[in-house]
Amino acid sequence: MTKDVLSTLAKTLEQRKSADPEKSYVASLYAKGLGAVLKKIDEEATEVVLAANTGEKQDIIHETADLWFHTLVMLAQLGLGPDDVLEELERRFGQSGIEEKAQRKR
Repeated sequence: MTKDVLSTLAKTLEQRKSADPEKSYVASLYAKGLGAVLKKIDEEATEVVLAANTGEKQDIIHETADLWFHTLVMLAQLGLGPDDVLEELERRFGQSGIEEKAQRKR
């Protein structure tokens, strides 16, 4: 189910690229440029950290959903999607995180 939600959301985000920024929040983000999207990701990441510090599960879930959403907006704006990230995560299965990070530095 999760991948279906991500795929459906990715399709919607693509459609919003041609939507009216006056009528669509996502279209308004696209119109403001990548910097605006990155600022939202920064804000949402901070809110996730703050929520996690409180331990309130509903707040953590809500803020993480906001972070994921804005990250998906960024990916779409850059011509990427959730499948690109999921494929990378799948590639890492069975590999030590320490090894994976060392390989990226080479």
